[in-house]
Amino acid sequence: MNILFIMYDQLRFDYLSCAGHPYLHTPNFDRVAARGVRFTNAYVQSPICGASRMSFYTGRYVSSHGAQWNGFALRVGEMTLGDHLRGLGMGCWLIGKTHMKADAEGMARLGLDPDSVIGARQAECGFDTWIRDDGLWGEGPDGFYDEKRSPYNAYLKDKGYPSQNPWADFANAGIDDAGGIASGWMLANADKPANIREEDS
Repeated sequence: MNILFIMYDQLRFDYLSCAGHPYLHTPNFDRVAARGVRFTNAYVQSPICGASRMSFYTGRYVSSHGAQWNGFALRVGEMTLGDHLRGLGMGCWLIGKTHMKADAEGMARLGLDPDSVIGARQAECGFDTWIRDDGLWGEGPDGFYDEKRSPYNAYLKDKGYPSQNPWADFANAGIDDAGGIASGWMLANADKPANIREEDS
């Protein structure tokens, strides 16, 4: 048996055509939903995405698991969905973002090597990782969320985007009326076309 669980980031409950949205068309997600289960009565436990994800992984309230903000460590020893499914003989892989941060102090107290299999799983919410990338590189060469270099930034640099941080200057930006970079995170720039080729987006 295989389970593919897709957790969106910042998607309203009704912003899929399979959820009844009258104008948005999401045929690929609709096909997945038609063959699976949509959690139509699920509610987030925190307005902060990382803390909410940790609640889903652990089945516990934020006040119980303690990872109260993006980048807050989930304590060593917190059992997660990955741990439980692995106990049933399933491989459990995490792809994408979580804002998870390893509990380095707890691992050090227990003598866990972060590069060991157990240490790596503790650092990644009880999952093995395929591509784990929080996808936010808004400051510095690759940003403040990801301690490792961004594979997407490396890809964009290889494609010829001339910037220290092409994620910020191209993938998440437009061009303003004066020809300057207009951050895609600002509502005032919502009408600007993307500053990146579609095939690289």
